[in-house]
Amino acid sequence: MAYVINDECISCGACEGECPVSCIAAGDGKYEINADECIECGSCASVCPVGAPVAE
Repeated sequence: MAYVINDECISCGACEGECPVSCIAAGDGKYEINADECIECGSCASVCPVGAPVAE
């Protein structure tokens, strides 16, 4: 199950740099995860200060 970034995102970018497959990018008001490329590793969730990345 791919991760998604919920509305708690504060656009800090911590998750983008942590993603080993570079599937996270800045979106409109929050970061977004490309579900087709996500390998479900949870690295993004472990560095997010507000817990925005969640398993879908």
